[in-house]
Amino acid sequence: MKRRHFFKGAAVAAGASTLAAPAIAQSEPTIRWRCVSSFPKNIDVLYGSAEVMAKNVAEATGGKFQIQVFAAGEVVPALQALDAASNDTVEMCHTASYYYVGKDPAFAFGCCLPFGLNTRQQNAWFYHGEGGKLLEEFYAGYNLKALAGGNTGAQMGGWFRNEIKSVEDLKGLKFRISGLGGQILAKLGVVAQQVGGGDIYPALERGTIDAAEFNGPYDDEKLGLYKIAPNYYYPGWWDGTSLQHFFINTKRWNDLPKHYQAALTAAAALANIDSVARYDVLNPAALKRVVANGAKLRAFPQDVLQASHKAAMELYDELSDKNPAFKKFYESYRRFQNDSNLWLQASEYAYDSATLRLTRR
Repeated sequence: MKRRHFFKGAAVAAGASTLAAPAIAQSEPTIRWRCVSSFPKNIDVLYGSAEVMAKNVAEATGGKFQIQVFAAGEVVPALQALDAASNDTVEMCHTASYYYVGKDPAFAFGCCLPFGLNTRQQNAWFYHGEGGKLLEEFYAGYNLKALAGGNTGAQMGGWFRNEIKSVEDLKGLKFRISGLGGQILAKLGVVAQQVGGGDIYPALERGTIDAAEFNGPYDDEKLGLYKIAPNYYYPGWWDGTSLQHFFINTKRWNDLPKHYQAALTAAAALANIDSVARYDVLNPAALKRVVANGAKLRAFPQDVLQASHKAAMELYDELSDKNPAFKKFYESYRRFQNDSNLWLQASEYAYDSATLRLTRR
């Protein structure tokens, strides 16, 4: 009898659960958002980070919260994505904040600072260091909530028609570069130009620019830049990391149910991790391919690196003197970098150096 009562009770409970689930699901609001990307679809890891986010938001909410992703140019031009989210043309965007240093140079800190943090350090400063709080306050002034949502890791130094043998070869060079790297190189005579990813190849082909940096071998190969400018330089000192964000209109974020906010936050974090892992798998093979197809791999001369670093430090001092927001960010950022480097020199850097020497074939 006891067994019969037990199974009967279990059946009733199961039935109640089955009936309750649809009722709960039906009570959830159906929300549909648009997310505009600064990246074209053929740059599949960067653009794909937004798709990873959207897919996981939908799955976590039983399909009730749907986010449709639009590639650069489909709704707004690539470099107007942040404005579209800020002014509520769309609910959110996926972009690199350093595209917007023309609004305020402090926008660089959310993405990368030349000669600054690496990818692990940038994530640490954003998630658990002072950076997250400072960035939240800064972006709030633009009606934006930011969630880290992708990272390229350290990038390459770009594609050049002609070999760069000294600082003198930079003078008058028309170079596609984003963020503060362009302002630093301008001090060395470079004519910096900001061009959307999908427009780089035509600009090189027409001669509008002489050289271009975009990302690493996997994305650069897709753009075909080696066909026009075969000299491929490293390191990309202006992009020791490149953190992208999902920028969400503040009102739209505040209007979301809390569990939808949680789903979006988790999905963005997953996209962030996923992009780094994918690039670490895809870049080595792509580097071999572009070299096999004629790319000439070259290191920047030491005098170029030294002059660039000197110009960077001068620029940061200048910006700190006239921009309180930049100064506040820079002081926090530099403190964090100095402390973090002490640890990494004894751990990661030492390990990487030893491993490269001992395992080189």
